[in-house]
Amino acid sequence: MKKILVLAAHRSPDSSRINHAGVAALQGIEGVTVHELKREYPNHEIDVAREQALLLEHESIVLMFPFWWYSSPAILKDWQDLVLTFGFAYGTNGTALHGKKLMVMTSTGGAVEAYSAEGANRYTVDELLLPFHAMANKTGMIWQEPALIQGANTITEALIDEGVNGWLSRIQALKG
Repeated sequence: MKKILVLAAHRSPDSSRINHAGVAALQGIEGVTVHELKREYPNHEIDVAREQALLLEHESIVLMFPFWWYSSPAILKDWQDLVLTFGFAYGTNGTALHGKKLMVMTSTGGAVEAYSAEGANRYTVDELLLPFHAMANKTGMIWQEPALIQGANTITEALIDEGVNGWLSRIQALKG
């Protein structure tokens, strides 16, 4: 069975409705390691060696975060800057992540319609996630279609459950 590392990155994990539900649903699934970055590193003092070891132990990496201001929370950016180093993740001898799958699992505050050329944000979510796709390319990881829950600003509990079930299906597909 393929192992999946879920890097959950929320600024305030206890106040999150969607990420909290996602973390709760994923915990305890065989072969899935849920790693909550803000709980592990509340002061952003990331243990690079430990994080690199976790990456090596898993075949798929999932970045779970709320999509704020067209990007991820600061803890995930810090993690990227510190963990994905030259010689490990890219560059000379930097092949540790080659062939691993990378998927973004995110929620947007705005509804689906807001993410189009005609919508309020003027770009699709796929276009706004291009920096993560570029990260996959640079590190030799295989980009997976993002798993989205949209409309978080007005979402109901039933729609959160439906969205998280969609996330679970995507995780099961990565395990296969």
